[in-house]
Amino acid sequence: MPMTLKGSCHCGAVHFTVESHTPYPYQRCYCSICRKTGGGGGYAINIMGDAGTLKVEGAHAIGVFHARIHRDDGTCEVSSGERRYCTKCGSALWVSDEAWPDLVHPFASAIDTDLPVPPESVHLMLSSKASWVEPQIGPNDQLFDAYPAESIEDWHRSRSLWID
Repeated sequence: MPMTLKGSCHCGAVHFTVESHTPYPYQRCYCSICRKTGGGGGYAINIMGDAGTLKVEGAHAIGVFHARIHRDDGTCEVSSGERRYCTKCGSALWVSDEAWPDLVHPFASAIDTDLPVPPESVHLMLSSKASWVEPQIGPNDQLFDAYPAESIEDWHRSRSLWID
């Protein structure tokens, strides 16, 4: 049975639930989008959930935006990912993307359910981290300048942490 994640914004205008087979908050993303929109410590943590199970109360208070991805060559593109946030308090809630319609990625910071403690962390997009950020690297942590090849599902399964 997957784990039910309950989440909300800071002001309480939005509440949501989603089922997750992969509830360990292990992946710390240091990209400028995550860092600036939801990461007070210089990174954000997303969890993966089953989009078909997402239930929302307070949808009228949800805003959607598409982040801009700035390239080294000076060009810019609009991300296909839709970031949901509370329009009343600004809390980052979740990300979804039409490329993966069966998935939703709530921000761990919006989850009210006690989450399991991961045995290690994966630090990704370190090439984008702010100069003031000093990642807290554990002895078994993995470091990546970009994205790791191992998916969230594969990470959970290879460590026997997948919840059926």
